[in-house]
Amino acid sequence: MPKTYRVDVVSDTHGSLSDPLMEALDGADLIVHAGDFTSVSNYRRLCEVARVEACLGNNDWNMDYGPAVKSKLQFLYQGLRWQVCHYEERLDLLVTDIAICGHTHRPFVRHDLGERVLVMNPGSPTFPRSQAGATIGRIMVQAPEKPGGKGEIVSAKIIQLEPDNEQLSPWERWLFKRR
Repeated sequence: MPKTYRVDVVSDTHGSLSDPLMEALDGADLIVHAGDFTSVSNYRRLCEVARVEACLGNNDWNMDYGPAVKSKLQFLYQGLRWQVCHYEERLDLLVTDIAICGHTHRPFVRHDLGERVLVMNPGSPTFPRSQAGATIGRIMVQAPEKPGGKGEIVSAKIIQLEPDNEQLSPWERWLFKRR
């Protein structure tokens, strides 16, 4: 039976990798970041956890993450075509199986083009803008049965992170109490 891989999807960390976020990422096979790291050291820290595929966000333009981090990224992972862009409207759903975006800090998972393409925005673990609070995405993919074959999406969901009250501002504490 083909192996299943865990892909954790993050966006808009804005210079902060909280303890709940890092705990949630532990054990990921791949981390996809949809931009707005705003910290080269945070990018490097995520690279120590797992392989990272990342794009630039609107707040990353003065950062040097290296040549692999571009404004729009396409790659193949476990027989599936992935595309990552900070802005949803710049994704080309005709050439991908899984499309990841960020920017809005509002999480969603949906299928487009007759269920052919999975589209995800993981929200933000740092500055959430929805009642879901701090979130990441998680996609489970099954490797192709044969080399060069197509993999399969097993599941895709939004994960709510538990707040780390010691790291929260008073405004963030108020927000999490409302959940």
